Amino acid sequence: METRDAISLISKIREKVNRFIVQEMAKQGVDGIATSHGDILYALLSKHRLTMAEISAHIHKDKSTVTALVDKLVRLGLVKKERDQEDTRYVYVTLTGKGKALEPVFESVSSAMLKQFYRDITEEEQTILLAILIKINHNF
Repeated sequence: METRDAISLISKIREKVNRFIVQEMAKQGVDGIATSHGDILYALLSKHRLTMAEISAHIHKDKSTVTALVDKLVRLGLVKKERDQEDTRYVYVTLTGKGKALEPVFESVSSAMLKQFYRDITEEEQTILLAILIKINHNF
């Protein structure tokens, strides 16, 4: 491999990580949720109540994409949408009980993914990798 192959390699790693996450979720009985759905659910586990615009900013997706993702989560019974009583322009998204029940599954899958991701990589190498990725991210 040459240094110019780094972007292709990053793309392949992303695909493999996403596939790993979906497979691990399925092993735990959670089907039909893409990693983009997981990003929303994970954000709601920490913030509890977010507007559509806040979700959009948090997961770095445009509002129309977030609307489609949230609507599917509503159909799956994992989140609910509520209009603000005072300003009906705002729609808040919150987890349902079924959505909150996914927290231990998310933690388990996240732990398994990180264990696989950093297998045979020292703490020093992990720190260096993160520093390099941060620099690359800032370049764009």
